[in-house]
Amino acid sequence: MEREAIKKELRVLKYFLAVAREENITRAAEQLHVSRPAVSRQIAQLEEKLGIRAFERKGKRVTLTEEGRLLRRRAQEMLDLAEKTARDFRREPHQLTGEIAIGSGELMGFSQFAELLGRFAGEHPGVRYTLFSAGADLIRERIDNGTLDLGIFSLPAELERYDFLKFPSEEEFGILTPEDGALANKQAIAPEDLVDVPLILPERTLVQRELARWFGDSYHRLRVTATYNLLYNAAILVQKGMGAALCLRLECNYEGLKFVPLAPPSLELGAALAWKKQQAYPPAVSALIDFARLKNNFLL
Repeated sequence: MEREAIKKELRVLKYFLAVAREENITRAAEQLHVSRPAVSRQIAQLEEKLGIRAFERKGKRVTLTEEGRLLRRRAQEMLDLAEKTARDFRREPHQLTGEIAIGSGELMGFSQFAELLGRFAGEHPGVRYTLFSAGADLIRERIDNGTLDLGIFSLPAELERYDFLKFPSEEEFGILTPEDGALANKQAIAPEDLVDVPLILPERTLVQRELARWFGDSYHRLRVTATYNLLYNAAILVQKGMGAALCLRLECNYEGLKFVPLAPPSLELGAALAWKKQQAYPPAVSALIDFARLKNNFLL
């Protein structure tokens, strides 16, 4: 009975998401291969159960309310988690299978992790991987709600609720600047070099604190034009003349731009592989964590 109740709840969420996507109950019913009254009834029961109004009705068109938009996000997370759990339990005898969901920011440390993951994948070809690129806050949220198993974070980071393995190498901070500009001719960038330069900064508060410590008294004289969480779009702003982006060195090149390191390189930045403490993980995730612990790529 409990399994059937869960299947029913998930089915209702699928109906809700279909209506939210199509903005029309009839089209949603056609997509789901069920009758229109069945979809309408399930949506009405869902709204009554939660005590909310999920949709605004405008003729044949339905649009999400503010409460409905929040429900759409939560419903998608629950369905993603249910599907991931089902995949985790589809195991072949004598073979490690399953799916490992990994979140990461844009870090040099990911290259080290990729080397380790390549060796692990060679030993366990039945395991699949889902990669999610985002900032630290969103990765931490998804680990907490169970849609990600592991996260790769730049340090410093708030990891009190997590176990983690630190990468042995440190991340290098610098600026991304037009290669034909004056800053590109420097071997390294000092705080005073950036006082009058339009700057694009990382949005993370912890990183900004480290930058403030490096800049010292110059920090409050900076001309900040924008902030970012992932570098690609910030690099486009630099290409279009918006200024210089303070960023980590990455294993990629942007046309017309040059990376110049900061000097002195006193920012205490690193990277770590993290997962929730006291969490029961599927066999594939546990095996990867154990594999990482045993290799010399990481330090406790």
